[in-house]
Amino acid sequence: MIEIKKVSKSFEKIEAVKDIDLKIRSQYIFGMLGTNGAGKSTLLRMMAGILKPGQGEILIDGQNVWDNPEVKKRCFYISDEQYFFPNATAKDMATFYGRYYLKFDYPRFEELLGRFGLDGTRKIQTYSKGMKKQLSILLGLCANASYLFCDETFDGLDPVMRQGIKSILAKEIDERELTPVIASHNLRELEDICDHIGLLHKGGVLLSKELSDLKCNMHKVQCVFPEDAKISLYKLFGILQLKQKGRLISMTVRESEEDIVKKMEDLSPVYYEILPLSLEEIFISETEVVGYDIKTLIY
Repeated sequence: MIEIKKVSKSFEKIEAVKDIDLKIRSQYIFGMLGTNGAGKSTLLRMMAGILKPGQGEILIDGQNVWDNPEVKKRCFYISDEQYFFPNATAKDMATFYGRYYLKFDYPRFEELLGRFGLDGTRKIQTYSKGMKKQLSILLGLCANASYLFCDETFDGLDPVMRQGIKSILAKEIDERELTPVIASHNLRELEDICDHIGLLHKGGVLLSKELSDLKCNMHKVQCVFPEDAKISLYKLFGILQLKQKGRLISMTVRESEEDIVKKMEDLSPVYYEILPLSLEEIFISETEVVGYDIKTLIY
């Protein structure tokens, strides 16, 4: 388990992460969403022990990760911008990581290179962006670390490769105690694979919930009421967003479907429909509540 306790981090006058509390359960895929500049990459680097928190502490399996080589050996960090040694080949990088990660699986690395069509003897500087991303993920998987910290993991991968990586991650979780933490802007990719979602905004955490619970307790409702009806919807529902066009009301509410049905039946509308929300719609609704609204960007 990863425990993040009251963690803050500033770079001179810029507060990148502010007073974050999070718990990430082992063998769950944790998706870290966030607006631009929300602090996702900074938090990942602190979790991996690359950056020291300005305040607070990060515990991995009960031990502080900062300045703790034994704990760091359980973690593998995959940066958004991969770094490889000049003139190194994929096999050279495997040898390098194998000196630190003593359980590095060389036979599996060779097998995965073949499956992904990567030449292990070719210089990495001649690889495309997507190939470099694939290589960094394969190195992370074969290091056999317990925690895999991924910054924009799927960026630069084509759809076939993305699906291949997802399948391998799922298999690793099933077969050994792997806990991937994935920071991404690609909400649809996280929706497909993650068990738990954390939403960051301006260095803080807006919410942290299991994806299934999040979807069960947030819905879009479209409804029409009689012309003479006088109803205060804001008093009845936990409304995040409400729009009206003519008599048609569309609202995003933080309510279970069961509660919505009960309240709507009591109100006797002319028509109503309850629709599920995608992760992208949930992200937009939650961030609009705190002022991150697309209307302020385009007008």
